[in-house]
Amino acid sequence: MFHVVLFQPEIPPNTGNIIRLCANCGAKLHLIRPLGFDMSHKQLRRAGLDYHEFAEVALHDSLAAFAEAVRPARILACSTRGRKNYSEVVYGADDALLFGPETRGLPDAVLASLPAEHLLRIPMRPGNRSLNLSNAVAVIAFEAWRQAGFAGSVEC
Repeated sequence: MFHVVLFQPEIPPNTGNIIRLCANCGAKLHLIRPLGFDMSHKQLRRAGLDYHEFAEVALHDSLAAFAEAVRPARILACSTRGRKNYSEVVYGADDALLFGPETRGLPDAVLASLPAEHLLRIPMRPGNRSLNLSNAVAVIAFEAWRQAGFAGSVEC
């Protein structure tokens, strides 16, 4: 299954929501240090409810350390500066979906290190800045999972 990568996440409830999301869609969650909170933070645990035990979560000291350890097929970064619509991508099982910190997004150096076609955006109405991190992850993660035929899901 694909990887969700949070680069230096800052807000515990967002990460807790994403833990729950990853548990439900089968994605592996990777957190890139430094984190803006402690992993035992009460709000992180509350937002993730009892899904922490069902999610595979790994901590990495840097994006380079993540790439070295996991060796994803591609790193696809979500950014308001991306030019490719997330829905125009054909996602693969070993892709990494990269998201930046809530208050500042991915650094220029990270964006510059990736091919332009790997910089994705989520369409928004004019004048709006961005979506909440957990909402952005949900939009793209569910598209990737949909393309995989919702592998591992229970039929409704």
